[in-house]
Amino acid sequence: MNVLVVGSGGREHALAWKLAESSEIGELHAAPGNPGIARHAACHPVRADDGDTLLALCRQHDIGVVVVGPEAPLIVGVADNLRHGGISVFGPSARAAAIEGSKSFAKDVMEAAGVPTAATLDEPRAPCVIKADGLAAGKGVFVCRTDEEVAAAGPRVLALGERVVVEELLEGEELSLFALCDGANAVPLPAAQDSKRLLDGDEGPNTGGMGAYAPGPQLGPDGAAELVESIHTPVLAELAQRGRPFVGVLYAGLMLTDDGPRVLEFNCRFGDPETQAILPLLDDDLLAYLHAAATGSLGELEPPSASGAAATVVLAAAGYPDAPRLGGKITGIEEAEGAGALVFHAGTALRDGRLVSAGGRVLNVTATGADVGEARDRAYAALAHIELEGAQHRSDIGARAVGVAR
Repeated sequence: MNVLVVGSGGREHALAWKLAESSEIGELHAAPGNPGIARHAACHPVRADDGDTLLALCRQHDIGVVVVGPEAPLIVGVADNLRHGGISVFGPSARAAAIEGSKSFAKDVMEAAGVPTAATLDEPRAPCVIKADGLAAGKGVFVCRTDEEVAAAGPRVLALGERVVVEELLEGEELSLFALCDGANAVPLPAAQDSKRLLDGDEGPNTGGMGAYAPGPQLGPDGAAELVESIHTPVLAELAQRGRPFVGVLYAGLMLTDDGPRVLEFNCRFGDPETQAILPLLDDDLLAYLHAAATGSLGELEPPSASGAAATVVLAAAGYPDAPRLGGKITGIEEAEGAGALVFHAGTALRDGRLVSAGGRVLNVTATGADVGEARDRAYAALAHIELEGAQHRSDIGARAVGVAR
């Protein structure tokens, strides 16, 4: 089967790497891809949101299934464009992707489905969480514990869009839980924990994610499946009832509170960088699951088996997230891979044959181990081989899970 991966980040590199392992893979293509993805797939200079050109590419290369990575193309309807052209797509329609594209829509769906979530507040008052209603590349959430933080967040969140959602501030452990969906069935993947803040100790501004580890905290052997049954499945049914069947990854951002799990948000795609930590754990053929979801036959499969643990550390450019410095020379990737790590390209480019930074989050260094402690030690040991002037990274990814001082 020929496959097309749409996107150009670290998440898409991880997807391409895992799909390339499949015994069912024929040709693997990517649009637009990046220098890391090019090691596994033929890359084409087509924008991720250019549905017409993607459709022509699918027909040219006899693509059996398209895997759409980023949220923005899904929300503008790329999956609809491809499906109308007769192509199987792993990714929701624009109407279903509104579960991420509009936080107010997501709140309405959760209320109708009876899924526990943070209470909505009438006005901003500390402590609270202020969110932009639409997409903000992971940077539209402001946690406000003081009146001063509320005042500072107001103009920033309004600059991201006209609508604002204000919620109660929940306390506990955050968890990212993905379920593969075919419109009716939901199959869980291992849970992960993401670190959104730029600096150690969860300090500094929100980012798209500075690292992740899997499996996530505080879940027993059947914990992910139980959460999917109580959270994802009712939402899936509610979306279907509204004529918006969801095909793809339904990603719940959860807070494990003393009163039980609460949904912070839903996303309509694989998380980044959680995907880079989850996929190396899967023992089964990812392509079989994505194709089954895209063709409505996911109910015939058992959840994929997984083993071990993984940790992913993001290497970000100087100045990220506000003004990342681009064009910096990158060296040491081969040495990091020689140390046993997977290095997923997130924001890189080739200029005159030289690898340089081309985005805020530049590389994702992932390592596996018997447990999170071993995985994070290996990831940081590998990261030490990579050089990029002014680069920044957190030193405490996975630390809480293994009791390392933060």
